[in-house]
Amino acid sequence: GLTCTEQNFITKAGFHQAAAEHGLIVVAPDTSPRGCNIEGEDESWDFGTGAGFYVDATEDPWKTNYRMYSYIKDELPKLINTNFPSDPERMSISGHSMGGHGALILALKNPGKYKSVSAFAPICNPIQCQWGKKALGGYLGSDVSKWEAYDATQLVKSYPDSHLDILIDQGKDDQFLSAGQLLPDNFIAACTERKIPVVFRLQQAGYDHSYFFIATFINDHIKHHAKYLNA
Repeated sequence: GLTCTEQNFITKAGFHQAAAEHGLIVVAPDTSPRGCNIEGEDESWDFGTGAGFYVDATEDPWKTNYRMYSYIKDELPKLINTNFPSDPERMSISGHSMGGHGALILALKNPGKYKSVSAFAPICNPIQCQWGKKALGGYLGSDVSKWEAYDATQLVKSYPDSHLDILIDQGKDDQFLSAGQLLPDNFIAACTERKIPVVFRLQQAGYDHSYFFIATFINDHIKHHAKYLNA
């Protein structure tokens, strides 16, 4: 999520027991490059450091370092598969908020690469929300058609088949849901139109955008992925 490092999930999500029970390796990447000495990288919380948005930037001065899409898709798996007893053929992907956006776009842009995908309160339609407009404009330039390549709601419209089971949990009292930053309804409508299976769970009042929400439902997500990874 925005402003996070890999430690937010590692220390707060409480995934360890379920992952151990199902025999899964959990890899938690960072949310952006760090310390690139780019002017302005630390100026705002929703762009630059901690806000890589899982795109490959095409604009100066970001395009050299801000390539989080390629990092997650290619570089990180190579690193893991070289150094750990992993199975390169069996990967799933998940994320929260900006990371949920990242998980959805990576799964939708690479059919068959991931066995399953899940997300907590993902940014589902970034070309339509303020966070997305700021980040995609900054990293990719002003041509909105280039933004669509990193928008889950747009990508699902041309997803080639329905072999992707998507699980999304969303808290009803999420402040960013009511602020129009997440827009899950747009994504659900696009999935329904394309007959892509998606389980969308709007969790009751009291659940917000926090890690208490994630910790409550993380076991369901681990189980969701294990079903496909261990099949």
